[in-house]
Amino acid sequence: MNTTAHSLHILVSGGGIAGNAVALQLLRAGARVTVVERATAPRPGGQAVDLRAGSKEVAERMGLMPGIREYQLEELGMAWVDRHGREYAALSMEAFDGKGPVAEIEITRGDLNQVLLDLLAETPGELDYRYGESVETLDQDDTGVTVGFASGATGRFDLVVGADGVHSAVRRLAFGPEEQFSTYLGGYTSFFTMPTPDGMKPGWFAMHSVPSAAVGIRPDRDQRTAKAILTLRTPEDPALRRDITAQQRLITDMLADAGWHAPAALAHMADAPDFYFDVLARIDMPALSAGRVTLAGDAGYCGSPMTGMGTAMALVGAYILTGEIAATPHDLPGALARYEARVTPFLDAAKELPGGGIQMMLPKSKFLTALGRLNMRIMTSGPMLPLTRKLFEPKAEDYELPVYETTARV
Repeated sequence: MNTTAHSLHILVSGGGIAGNAVALQLLRAGARVTVVERATAPRPGGQAVDLRAGSKEVAERMGLMPGIREYQLEELGMAWVDRHGREYAALSMEAFDGKGPVAEIEITRGDLNQVLLDLLAETPGELDYRYGESVETLDQDDTGVTVGFASGATGRFDLVVGADGVHSAVRRLAFGPEEQFSTYLGGYTSFFTMPTPDGMKPGWFAMHSVPSAAVGIRPDRDQRTAKAILTLRTPEDPALRRDITAQQRLITDMLADAGWHAPAALAHMADAPDFYFDVLARIDMPALSAGRVTLAGDAGYCGSPMTGMGTAMALVGAYILTGEIAATPHDLPGALARYEARVTPFLDAAKELPGGGIQMMLPKSKFLTALGRLNMRIMTSGPMLPLTRKLFEPKAEDYELPVYETTARV
C-alpha cells in the first residue's frame, strides 16, 4: 500500500472488526484516521468467528496471522446431539480441509478485534480513537463531510466510512431508513459465555435442535468456559430490539423443554457479561457509497450469522476499500467506484445461505425435526461426504482477491 494518502482525513464509524481493519490499513497508508465507537471500551468475548474464502489471505497480507495464531481456538469439528447428549452425527474439521461448519482458523470476535487494536496501537501515524462517541449528523458537499457527534463535537472529513453494524446510523443518515435495505430471515440469534458443561467433547462444537429453536455449545480459548449460541425461528418483533428482559424471556420460552445443556445455558444467560441478541437479517444496498460516505462490513453487506461469512466479508471488504483509496487518494469517487465493482462479486457469493436457510435448519414440527436428524445422519455418512462437503463449501471460495501493496510487518 502506498503512502500518498497523507493529506486525507477519514472518519471510521464503528470499532468492530470491519472498522478497525479499515482504520489499520488507512493508517498504514498515511491517512489521518479518526475512529468513533459507541461502546465505552472494547467489547470482550463474543461468538467464535472464522477465516474463510479470501479472508485468510487478507489476514496474511495485513500481518494479522501472528496475533490470530496466539488467540486461535482449538476446534476439531461439529457434532449434533439429541436431548440426552447422544451424538448422532459429526463432521470433523480435517475431513473438510477447514472449509466445513468449523473452519481451520477459529477465533472469538473479541480476540480478533484485540489483534487489530494491538496493531493499531503500534502503527505510527495520526490516529484519534474515541470510545463512547457516535455519529449523529452528516452534512456533505463535493469536498467532504461535516459530522456532528453525540457528544456535541463536530468535525470535517474527506470521507466517512460507516462500519457501525447491521443497525448502522451512518447508513441511515446517508442512505435512508434501515427497513429499505434489511430483509428479515425468519429469526433471532443470541451468543454469550457460560461455564463449560460437564461431558462436553473437548474441541468440538455441539448442536442440539428442537422445533423452531437450537442451542449450541462451542469451545472457548479458556477451557473452563464455553460459548453458547442460540437460534430461534419466530415472527419478527421490533419491540425486542433493546429490551433484554423480553429477549431473555423469549429464549427461555422457546428452549425451556429442550433438554441437553439448555437448562445450564438458560441459568447462566442473565448474568453473562457478553450477552448478545439480535435479528437474523440480510443487508442489501443498491450502492455502497453516497458521495463522500461509504459502507463496510455488516453496515453495507450483512448476510446474517447463518452464512458463516460475516468476518470474511468484513476483512475482504476492508482490504479492498483501503487498497483502492490508497491507490488513488486524489480521486476518492474513483476509488469508491472500484471498491464496489471489485467487492460485489465476492459479496454476492458470500451472502448465499447454505442448506435452505432457517426453514430447513429449524423445522417447526417434531416430525420434521426428527426427519432432519435422520437426514444429518445420512449426510455425514461416508458415501455422502463428498456431496455434503460441496454443500458446506463457501460459494466465494474461488474469488480472486486483488493485490495491493502493503506495509504490514510480518
